[in-house]
Amino acid sequence: MIDIIPGILEKDFAEIERRIGWVSPHVSWVQIDVADNTLVPNETLLKFDQFASFLKAYPNISLEAHLMVAEPEKYIRPLADAGFKRLIAHVESHDPRRFLDEVTYESCEAGIAIDGPTELEVVEPFLESVDVVLVMMIEAGFSGQALMPETIEKIKTIHENFPDLAIEVDGGINDKTAKLVKEAGATRLVSTSYLFKDPANIASAIARLQRFA
Repeated sequence: MIDIIPGILEKDFAEIERRIGWVSPHVSWVQIDVADNTLVPNETLLKFDQFASFLKAYPNISLEAHLMVAEPEKYIRPLADAGFKRLIAHVESHDPRRFLDEVTYESCEAGIAIDGPTELEVVEPFLESVDVVLVMMIEAGFSGQALMPETIEKIKTIHENFPDLAIEVDGGINDKTAKLVKEAGATRLVSTSYLFKDPANIASAIARLQRFA
């Protein structure tokens, strides 16, 4: 079964806490977006120490960080100390190789993300040294955007060349696009707007994504 990962892009910790509480009975991973106005024109929560004690209340939940920042290496230690288990930096960051080198010293999975408009060739040199690749189906920075159809080919090509690599997708994921990205080779679906638009029906929304994927 394909993994569904709720995505949370928020600046207020109380809202992050509320959203994790909504999805915790239904998933095992949650993605926290991290933005500091350097790589994308947006800013999220940047103080991570609150997560360490908060996660004790949710032992079934593991957190991954999607680092939409120019210098992801400076967030590695704070996130690892806060209990994050997977860190994903953008290939468009200033020095993605430095990030991958430094994250190996922490007990975290390492991932690389490629933005919607970026050519696939830019990320290919990194794919042999990561645990997961995150293919953005939109231009990173804000939720609620429609999936860019041309990004489907990136998934197909990565899956053909790296059949054992976990392929995560993010942006425009709903019950209509889930099938498209799974057929292309995606193994993890990150969804934000589709899941959280109706908090009372999150369980059924997750079930629909799994059913239609």
